[in-house]
Amino acid sequence: MAVSEIDTVICETVIAAQPETVFAFFTEPELYTRWMGARARLDPRPGGTYAVDINQVALARGTFLEVTPHSRVVFTFGWEGDDQPLGPGASTVEVTLTPIAAGTQVRLVHRGLRVSEVRDQHREGWQLYLGRLGASISGGDPGPDPNANPPREE
Repeated sequence: MAVSEIDTVICETVIAAQPETVFAFFTEPELYTRWMGARARLDPRPGGTYAVDINQVALARGTFLEVTPHSRVVFTFGWEGDDQPLGPGASTVEVTLTPIAAGTQVRLVHRGLRVSEVRDQHREGWQLYLGRLGASISGGDPGPDPNANPPREE
């Protein structure tokens, strides 16, 4: 890993669908919420809104930076709320879709995760959600989102 990538999480998966199909699941709100979040407001164009409510507490916020149909989506990413170590737009997520014989190679690179605990949380989260993405695209039921309910205060 290059020194410049030390604050980065990289997750890859293969999805048995064409890049056009996978791309839609990153840019259309009704498809996005099949695999991640209870609500999504997406305006997939440079400068457009990226807003995904995982639950009533976990509110991901950012801005689309690059949208190349069927091959690439880049957006800023962070969490709304005063107590968040990663504020809205504080990091960048780059999704690259590459056609392969088995369907689409999805490579997600999340940069700007400077704290190891935050990196670990986002690595686990993206791995979970990319698995749910594959299940959703294949027509399967990914089951209930384990993050749908906010954590309880103790």
